[in-house]
Amino acid sequence: MTRISTAQSQRHRITVRGTVQGVGFRPFVHQVAGDLALGGWVKNVGSTVLIEVEGQPSGLHSFREMLENHPPRLANVDQISTVQLDAVGYRGFEILRSEKSLDEKVLVTPDAAACADCLAEIADPAARRYGYAFTNCTNCGPRFTIVADIPYDRINTTMAPFSMCADCQAEYHDPNDRRFHAQPICCPACGPTLSLVKASRQSLGGNALQEAATLLRDNKVVAIKGLGGFHLAVLANSELAVNRLRARKHREDKPFAVMVCDLEAAQALCEVSDTEAALLSSPARPIVLLSRRANAGIASGVAPLTSDLGLILPYTPLHSLLLDAVGGPIVLTSGNVSDEPIAFHDQEAEEQLGGIADAFLTHNRGIRTRTDDSVVRVVAGSAMTVRRSRGYVPNPIQLPVEARRPILACGAELKNTITFARGNQALLSHHIGDLKNLETYNSFLGAVEHFERLFGIIPEVVAHDLHPGYLSTSFAQELSGVDLVAVQHHHAHIGACMVDNDHSDPVIGVAFDGLGYGSDGTMWGGEFLVADLLDFERMAWFEPVPLLGGDAVMSEPWRMAAAYLDLLGEAESPDVEVALRQPRWNDVVRLASSDLAGPPTSSVGRLFDAIAALVGVRDVVNYEGQAAVELEQIVDPHETDAYSARFDGNNTFTVRGSDFVASALADLRGGVDKRRIAARFHRGLAETVVAACDRVRETGGPQTVALSGGVFLNKVLLEHVIAGLEEKQFHVLSHRRVPPNDGCISLGQAAVAAARD
Repeated sequence: MTRISTAQSQRHRITVRGTVQGVGFRPFVHQVAGDLALGGWVKNVGSTVLIEVEGQPSGLHSFREMLENHPPRLANVDQISTVQLDAVGYRGFEILRSEKSLDEKVLVTPDAAACADCLAEIADPAARRYGYAFTNCTNCGPRFTIVADIPYDRINTTMAPFSMCADCQAEYHDPNDRRFHAQPICCPACGPTLSLVKASRQSLGGNALQEAATLLRDNKVVAIKGLGGFHLAVLANSELAVNRLRARKHREDKPFAVMVCDLEAAQALCEVSDTEAALLSSPARPIVLLSRRANAGIASGVAPLTSDLGLILPYTPLHSLLLDAVGGPIVLTSGNVSDEPIAFHDQEAEEQLGGIADAFLTHNRGIRTRTDDSVVRVVAGSAMTVRRSRGYVPNPIQLPVEARRPILACGAELKNTITFARGNQALLSHHIGDLKNLETYNSFLGAVEHFERLFGIIPEVVAHDLHPGYLSTSFAQELSGVDLVAVQHHHAHIGACMVDNDHSDPVIGVAFDGLGYGSDGTMWGGEFLVADLLDFERMAWFEPVPLLGGDAVMSEPWRMAAAYLDLLGEAESPDVEVALRQPRWNDVVRLASSDLAGPPTSSVGRLFDAIAALVGVRDVVNYEGQAAVELEQIVDPHETDAYSARFDGNNTFTVRGSDFVASALADLRGGVDKRRIAARFHRGLAETVVAACDRVRETGGPQTVALSGGVFLNKVLLEHVIAGLEEKQFHVLSHRRVPPNDGCISLGQAAVAAARD
């Protein structure tokens, strides 16, 4: 590199940390430096990007501003540090060979939706990638789902079997090309290919994608191999096709997601705010839960008993090409049966989905890690994650307290995730699922092994739930050579909410969910804690009621109605409709006064079940949380009255959840519409949360409230609670990047373990 006069020039050495490799950061730096007539070089060093740049102060200022505010599409810049050095007279700007660092591992970026440039290519008849379903570049395409090992080189991905052609090699080695060092680079001459196979394994000739579109238009079910696994697709406006899919998949009521071609098509089906539009169009391309328009042309069976609709935009060229060929929206739901994990190997998909799909639109690029679509919704004007998976994982989350030793947190039994932590970074896994399913537990084991290898973290501390029956707890306790940290379930919830908001000071933690093992051996789920990351004190809780029949209450909400009505002395009243509908009512009520009553629980989730069954919304559920979801859906938005609940105790106290049930029963007897009852319950519960937090604050509790637990997926409740707390001058923390349900537990466990270590 030749040198020039250093008069009036400055030289800066800049270190950039974050997700800055495999995202086109070096070509971006090269281009910006050239545009600003700056000299110097850029190179990767371990997990950082190191830059030396020289020129006029104004140019260096603009250069720094571009790094901070306009980085590449997939980059996630955590820190930029600058040291000023003597000018040496660089002429021109170079990309230097990368250097390895023995003490650092390079972060892997999430899969990213096809960028505008690649979509323009596949639509251009003159382009060599015209109509090619696997087009990608440095700014988009598969990442996490294809990576088998580090370093992130093609040989360590499922693209290894595909040798680059001369044209792709030229693009790959050109710093001025947007495919510079894009590891999945390919084209029709050298990359993966599509095929369409009938469920009978008969290969169909012709254009696979067009044939698949024809089958969809003919009301057939097509299994489609995507980035993280197989999906099942049908026409979204066909009642016949949707009902056929529901019958074959054994999915009675749970809503399906719908893929639409673009933002305009989404706006035709749903109300879409600016925040929701930005989420739909983001590189992560999550499913976004939206309010459906009354005249949306979607089959009623797509999302029965709800006014919401989960929409997603195409995130691969394959999806874009297919939507264009079909000419309308399609249902796109996980390729699985019942509670099994999504299928992601071809043979596995044929075995699991052969009785559901009429044909398979597949390809010969392997999937290393099965990954579901992410789900988000907007609450109180801000995004809240419902399921964090494809598009977001494995972006790191900063811990407010540094992990002194490497940590593995094993998560919960349901909606399981795992978290690895080192230093101030937490690496939260994709959604794994419910560990009671053997195949899901095997996925859990595989995820632990994969993250260990991928990120080079060998845990010395392992955090787990208190519940002795959780498989994740058993896994932790069977490990040798590690220090175990047991973390109470709801403390982990609150810890995760604190991490999500980069908060480490004490909070009033409100943790409402289905069930969690308490430190006293009972089942908690309606908790008011004063907590920091080290420990917690239980200040208030909902009155315990027995789980009549144990685990049976999870699928039969009417049992919780029986428990609450028995507590009120109303279980044998002749006018209670829910009792009249259930032939086993009296037998179950008798359990309450026997040794078989079941463990007591303070769960607010189970209180929702009781109200839902009482008013006739749902006696039996087909998926977790269904009763609460459908109760939220019938809330009358114009109702202003609210139920109330009494507090028993002083510094620590119980909340009489049975007061809500008594009020609902009185309204039913008075002929009040169930929509108004649902609204009064939601509003009353929110006001009770505010009053309880105010009482805890009055006894010396913190000014900040953290809200966590699956109950706070309820938009109506959460917005009322936030508004009420803010009116009382509380600082409110709610979930944003990680879900409030048990998908956040491993992150909270990791944070607590780091604080205690």
